Amino acid sequence: MLLKTVRTHCPEIDALTRHVRAFAVMLTERQGERPPDWLVAVRQDYLPSLHTLAAGIDRDRDAVIAGITLPWSSGAVEGHVNRIKMIKRQMYGRAGFNLLRKRVLLTS
Repeated sequence: MLLKTVRTHCPEIDALTRHVRAFAVMLTERQGERPPDWLVAVRQDYLPSLHTLAAGIDRDRDAVIAGITLPWSSGAVEGHVNRIKMIKRQMYGRAGFNLLRKRVLLTS
């Protein structure tokens, strides 16, 4: 209810809400054909924070479209990288490659 009130009184918030919701639908429903239209719609409104996001998406347009469209994910790899970084932080930066390798192999 509060969001409706704010949206009716502030056109910028209304536009921002529409664009963010459209982007969320694009991501959750894997609609890789929609980013170009979404980028055009975002640029038509004065929303500097979204213009920054749009510029970033434009720089890596092919990667973004592939990420939205294709079923593959690098999430598992990113999880392992995070785990290794956590192990290294636990060793207070003293982990040379050999010691870090042993810790990673032993904790797996």
